[in-house]
Amino acid sequence: MKKKRFRFQWGAFLLLIFYGGLFFLLFTRMVTIQATGQIEGQELAAKAAAKYGKESVITANRGKIYDRNGQVIAEDTLSYRLVAIVSEAATTNAKDPRHVVDAEKTAEVLAKHIPELKEEDILKKLNNRYRSDGKPLYQVEFGSAGRGISYEVMTKIKDEKLPGILFVNDLKRYYPNGVFASHLIGYALKKDNGDGTIITKGEMGLEYTYNKELTGVNGKVKYETDAFSYLLPNSEKMVTPAKDGNDIYLTLDKTIQSFLEEAMTKVENEYSPEAMTAVVADAKTGKILAMSQRPTFNPETRDSQNMKWLNEVIEETIEPGSTMKTFTLASAIDTGTWPPNATYASGRYKVLDQVIKDHNNGRGWGTITYLQGFQLSSNTAMAHLLKIIGEDVFFDYLDRFGFGQQTGIDLPNEATGTLLSKYPVERVTTTFGQGSTVTPIQLVQAMTAIANDGKMMQPYVIERIVDPSTGKVLQNHKPVEKGQPIKADTAKQVREILASTLTAEKGTAKDFVLEDYEVAGKTGTAQIPKASGGYLSNQYLYSFLGLAPVDDPQLIVYVSVKKPKLKQGEQGSVPVSKVFNPVMLNSLKHLNINPGDVQHVDQVSIQDYTDRNAEAIQVELANDGLQPIIIGGGGQIIDQYPKDAQKLVKGSFVFLKTDGDSTLPDFTNWSLRNLLVYKAMAGIEMEIFGEGFVASQSVSAGTIINDRSPIVVKLKTPAESFIQDVEAATEGEVSEEELE
Repeated sequence: MKKKRFRFQWGAFLLLIFYGGLFFLLFTRMVTIQATGQIEGQELAAKAAAKYGKESVITANRGKIYDRNGQVIAEDTLSYRLVAIVSEAATTNAKDPRHVVDAEKTAEVLAKHIPELKEEDILKKLNNRYRSDGKPLYQVEFGSAGRGISYEVMTKIKDEKLPGILFVNDLKRYYPNGVFASHLIGYALKKDNGDGTIITKGEMGLEYTYNKELTGVNGKVKYETDAFSYLLPNSEKMVTPAKDGNDIYLTLDKTIQSFLEEAMTKVENEYSPEAMTAVVADAKTGKILAMSQRPTFNPETRDSQNMKWLNEVIEETIEPGSTMKTFTLASAIDTGTWPPNATYASGRYKVLDQVIKDHNNGRGWGTITYLQGFQLSSNTAMAHLLKIIGEDVFFDYLDRFGFGQQTGIDLPNEATGTLLSKYPVERVTTTFGQGSTVTPIQLVQAMTAIANDGKMMQPYVIERIVDPSTGKVLQNHKPVEKGQPIKADTAKQVREILASTLTAEKGTAKDFVLEDYEVAGKTGTAQIPKASGGYLSNQYLYSFLGLAPVDDPQLIVYVSVKKPKLKQGEQGSVPVSKVFNPVMLNSLKHLNINPGDVQHVDQVSIQDYTDRNAEAIQVELANDGLQPIIIGGGGQIIDQYPKDAQKLVKGSFVFLKTDGDSTLPDFTNWSLRNLLVYKAMAGIEMEIFGEGFVASQSVSAGTIINDRSPIVVKLKTPAESFIQDVEAATEGEVSEEELE
């Protein structure tokens, strides 16, 4: 047998070396990548996270704006954003197109349902399918007009079955009341944040001033997917929750603001004035209950004509006219120099080479008393009075009343006005409101001293700012006393004299008499200055600064109407009264100020009753003339409203919270405010319909509340109640110390 001879195979050997080397290199590379986690200097984990890690945004809600009773003024609401897919790559089945196929038809239909979008503009967008760098676009949007689309419009467009038209859920700032303190509230719009995200940003008013507080912080969700974008099982899901913006509660009262808007709109339509301003304030605290102006706008549409984009009550100065005589009178009475029965020669008063005339072209009314002069709104009476008071003393009082300086109201861009005193004639004309300038809010602040027995209260519009996620009060604004420019007796005398301008035989304020309440106030007729100097001929700013009821003022209302188109023989006070009268009357009734009781206001002190027996305190409070309401089963008191030691007017409600199930009280004639207090403290489900006072309730009084079934309560407005001759029972008014 022949032995086989071994032959060395060089080809096989070389192949072994080659592939063995490749395997060794690959193995080494794998070990290196495994050990370092890097390839070509890049982190593989980061690249994997970028490829398979997904992130979605949780949109934060912008904070809400409420009135003082928790009624919504501004909030975010669900809306829709229009998107058009223009890339043909989106369509995988020609029978079911996923992109815009017929641009002309699509543009026509969209323009029909969204009037803000013009057909030619839509068509241009749909046909322009490339970016500026030449890369194809996948989708296009339509700016602000394509945002904030309502559910109704969205469904109508969807019914048209347009290929490539999609809607994305969006948030829109919503103002449910339309024209409603628009210059105060302002508005917010969607803005590009610069990084591809969209944010709602305040552009005017409180929306702008408190934009930081109202703006929330978006959250996000991070998760991992596979190559087909399916969520990987057991993958870690990280959620950063969104933080909604803070809520702002205003001092505004929605009902009173509605009274004001309605009255101003009627006068605007009837008299076509160049401008109007109006303010309603709580005389005891300085809270602004309503504020508006004309021309104005609807924050939903922001349409306006010949309108100033500023809050004229705060930011614009005016010559106040004869409303300033109120404070000239107060200065004289407080210094003991007011001579009501002394006489002077009316008509004309000479200051060096210049002549001051009374408003009847200088004819005057002969020799009359100073009291008659004030009732007739005589300019020369004020000129003579300045000499008696003393110029330096008079201007010191104007400084005490806050003129020529900011009130400090919690709003931006407040003007100060200018008190002219360089020349003798300027000092005289300031006594009757000509030359020197003030702001309407300064007049309101100064009037609080007249209404509030000498104590002047700083006006404010922010009640509190609250974190909605925790309920924590971040800012809590309280009434601030700005000093006491006059004595209490002085204030009472001024109110009596102001009331006589409505009742005196020749008083200038007869148009402002109310049937049920006694009003005190002063009319104003200010000449309108020219930009070049001097005054316009027969062009006036008519105004009235008033309070009511006289013996215990609750409200201050200021109204001005500029250059109204008066009817033949009509006085300028008429259009002013058509705003003032219904607003003051309806507001007093809304606040349940009983005309028969306001002259005798008895106050009762309450204490902190926590941990004491509810039944015993109930008897004690009832004996003092208050209305105690026990919430719960009785026994030990765990909470109360109002809190702490303070004074209440007889007839006021005091809520005492205890443990256990509550027995439902009779809500008849309860105000909305007291109803909301009871609802919050009892923690019950309650659906409230209407405004004003309670007219009916779905669950009978005396029923023990031990389930979560909602209680339906219906309210009627003051107008409805009074029309039906149903007079609401007095529940009393809380003094200025009460916390709301």
